[in-house]
Amino acid sequence: MNVNEFAVAVSSDLQYKLRKMGFQDLLAYKKSFLLAMKVFEVSKTFPKEEKYSLTDQIRRSTRSVSANISESYRKRRYPKNFISKLTDGDAENSETQTWLEFALACQYIDEKVFYELRKDSEEVGKLINYMINNPEKFGVKL
Repeated sequence: MNVNEFAVAVSSDLQYKLRKMGFQDLLAYKKSFLLAMKVFEVSKTFPKEEKYSLTDQIRRSTRSVSANISESYRKRRYPKNFISKLTDGDAENSETQTWLEFALACQYIDEKVFYELRKDSEEVGKLINYMINNPEKFGVKL
C-alpha cells in the first residue's frame, strides 16, 4: 500500500467512524451537558423570587448550548448551517457566563462555585470554537 492509498483508507475509515458517531459522543456536547446539569443543581438554591428570571434564564442558556451542538452535528452536511448552529451555541454559552456573573453579584453563589462554572463554560467555548474552525474533522465536507 502506497502513501496515497493509505491516506484514502484512513480518510474513509474516519468518515465511517463519523457516520457511526452520534452527537452524544462529541466532547463539546458531553461537557456542555455536564455544565448544564451542574448549573441546574446550583440554581436549585436560588431564591424563589428568581424562579422566573435568573433561575429560568441560566438553565435555558446552558441547556441551549447542548441543544445547539446536537443540532449542528445533525446539519453537518450543510457547512453554513453547521457553523451557524455552533455560533448560536457559543452565544448561549456567553449568555450563561453573564448569568453566572449576576448570580455571583447577587450572592446566590460564592466565588469558588462561580470560578468553577466559568472555567467549565470557557472550556465548552473553546471546544465549540475548535469545531467551528475545523468543521472537516466533524464530517463537514467543504
